[in-house]
Amino acid sequence: MNQAIVVTGTDTDIGKTVFAAGLTAALGARYWKPVQSGLADGSDAARVEALGVPADSIVPEAYRLATPCSPHRAAEIDGVTIDPARLGLPAGDGPLVVEGAGGVLVPVTRTLLFADLFAQWRRPVVLVARTGLGTINHSLLSIEALRARDVPILGVAFIGDPVEDSEAIIADLGQVRRLGRLPLLSRLDADTLARAFRTHFDLEDFR
Repeated sequence: MNQAIVVTGTDTDIGKTVFAAGLTAALGARYWKPVQSGLADGSDAARVEALGVPADSIVPEAYRLATPCSPHRAAEIDGVTIDPARLGLPAGDGPLVVEGAGGVLVPVTRTLLFADLFAQWRRPVVLVARTGLGTINHSLLSIEALRARDVPILGVAFIGDPVEDSEAIIADLGQVRRLGRLPLLSRLDADTLARAFRTHFDLEDFR
């Protein structure tokens, strides 16, 4: 089986896709988003490609849903039935970065959460967390949800301006590795993301 890293988040719209793009490009990995919803706003795969991941390194989504909401509801509205059997990790050589949708307890179906999928995959998870107000609670709850399912946690990657105490206490109380922090970039493109990723993260932590 391939070497896979799962990227999940404490919430939606916190920079998870940007981090996943940076990690995928830095590792020379393939990228896979199992379920994409909200296609009217574009896909995360397209954004990842714009941020430096070659098109031939992007694995097609198992499900592409038009409605911009949780996958379970988007599928119902779109008249699609999500079959968990189609959500096994794709075969292939080399590293694979898999990006979930929203937070760890987002429903894939009415009986399956993303955290349950992570438990089935048994691959290390990077939890992406913002540094702003509320992140301690959201991060520790996410860590507890993953641990309750025996999901291996590689560590926490922060996004945003530095907030030393919040970052430190999440790592300490959650007993997780602090992988680094990706700052907010005034200009976000493939080059600026690659430089920022090399500066703020140690790739050996992800190998």
